[in-house]
This record gives sequence, structure tokens and C-alpha cells, in this order.
Amino acid sequence: MNNKELKQEIQQQLEQKNKTGQNSQEQSVLDGQDDTQSVESQQSSYVDYEDILRQSEFVPIRTLGRGTFGSVYEVYDREYGIVAVKIIQKEKFDVRELEAAEIIHKETRYCPFIMDHKQQKPNKNYQILISEYSNTNTLNLFAKQPQISLPSYILRTLMNQILEGMRVFHETGLVHRDIKCDNILLYCPPGTGRVYAKISDFGFAKKVDQIHEQTYAKGTLPFMSPEQFHKSSLITQKV
Repeated sequence: MNNKELKQEIQQQLEQKNKTGQNSQEQSVLDGQDDTQSVESQQSSYVDYEDILRQSEFVPIRTLGRGTFGSVYEVYDREYGIVAVKIIQKEKFDVRELEAAEIIHKETRYCPFIMDHKQQKPNKNYQILISEYSNTNTLNLFAKQPQISLPSYILRTLMNQILEGMRVFHETGLVHRDIKCDNILLYCPPGTGRVYAKISDFGFAKKVDQIHEQTYAKGTLPFMSPEQFHKSSLITQKV
């Protein structure tokens, strides 16, 4: 319902209430004001992320995911071509995700089994991260559909790729802490017939710390390592 229709409906309610007396009319006016304020509040909280991306010289193609404080889009960028862009409110963004992505990008050679962080775009109110685009799905596509049986050699190949990605990840001194099927993206280079498993989402990543105990566990149940639930838990590559 648009604002014009809403005002018409409120006006009709007022006219109807007017027949029952002045008190009910006044109450109807108050109700109408509350309804209008509610609609205006919803409109003011809406954020057109695609418009923000266009202002940052991206061409939005489609939405890949939505969250409370941001979204992920497939976009076209003049420098990188087709990429994935995460846009999120700055005050809700965990800077550790960016720090981990930059560490991996700078300290390792390109690894085909880790999502490559390209760049961040400056914006006053939003954090905009550009990363490699995964054109297939996540490993969860198969995990949630047991009727899709993969040959054992494909499973071995995917597992080898994930383990190699973890090895390179650990070379930087980082611990991921949230390895799960949803964070393993699948990428098929056009025309190759190959599929690569890529580790993504570095929001919980942290440097190995053999001295300080972590104050609380990080990750997603039931995929968290048992080491995180120990009374004295250090940040090691086991977690």
C-alpha cells in the first residue's frame, strides 16, 4: 500500500468514526498518525544497497545474500570484471574480517582454494569489500541433499582442495574458526569442466595466540571444534 492509498484509507476511517462522536474521531486521528509514523519509520530504515553500489561505479547484477546489516551482490566492476561485493553498515562491520583477508592476500601466493580478496572501496557509511566471485554454490548444496550422491573420487578431490586451502591459511598464522559447508564456495571456471572448493568468510579468523586464552568460543554450532569448549582454550590451529 503506498502513502496515497494509506491516507485515503485513514480519511475513510475518520469519516466513519465521525458518525459515532467526537471522542471516537479524536482517537481515530491518533491511530491514523501512529499508522503513518510506522510506515514512515519502515521507509526510513530501508537502504537501497544497489543504488549505493552504482554510486561506487559498480553495476549490480543480482543479490547473492541478504543480512540484517548488509548484503552480498554479484556485480560488474570495470577493473576486475565479474566479482562479489559485500556491503555492510560500518558500525556493524567486524574489522577482523578485512584484516584477515588482507593478510592472506599479501602474505601468500594466490591459492585457488581460498576466496581472493581484491580491494575495499571507500565509503562514508558502509564497508564495501570486493572479492572473487564463485559462480556455482556452496558445499551445503550437497550436504543438505543426501539424494545427490557424489562419486568417491570427487569427494576426495574436494577434501584435498579444502585441506590445501587450510594449509595455506595456516601458513599466515591465522585460524579460521568457522569451517563449515556454507563457507566452502564452489567455483567452476567457464569452459573447463572443473570445480574448485574455496574457503570463504573470514569474519571469525584470528591470529594464533599461544599465550592468551580466548574469553569466549567463536564459530557455528555444531561445527565448532571441541578445543574451543575447554576451560583454558588457546587460539591454535586445532580450533
